[in-house]
Amino acid sequence: MNVLSCSINTLKGLYDISGVEVGQHFYWQIGGFQVHAQVLITSWVVIAILLGSATLVVRNPQTIPTDGQNFFEYVLEFIRDVSKTQIGEEYGSWVPFIGTMFLFIFVSNWSGALLPWKIIQLPHGELAAPRMI
Repeated sequence: MNVLSCSINTLKGLYDISGVEVGQHFYWQIGGFQVHAQVLITSWVVIAILLGSATLVVRNPQTIPTDGQNFFEYVLEFIRDVSKTQIGEEYGSWVPFIGTMFLFIFVSNWSGALLPWKIIQLPHGELAAPRMI
């Protein structure tokens, strides 16, 4: 019974870390622009995940594909099929654009659900996030 309570406490801790709080935002001033820092950080993490996984998997292509190479070939075939059915026979030049958009949006959505974004500490208080009146 002690193991069960320990695992429940661990899951509760992970749930608390990954929760989203409405109303707290973190902005940076870059040049004359106000940038939503959490969105910028999330975008760069997603780009790093996509580039890192693609680099690791396809840096040494094999005639008989490995598991990761097989997965990426499946994803490419899926994107080609969707492009062909939606665009028609001139789909070839659109595959890189549609694939990039699909993968970025797909990984971004899952990163919001799976990655613990509460690790990034937001400043608290009225002076930490001034409001425009």
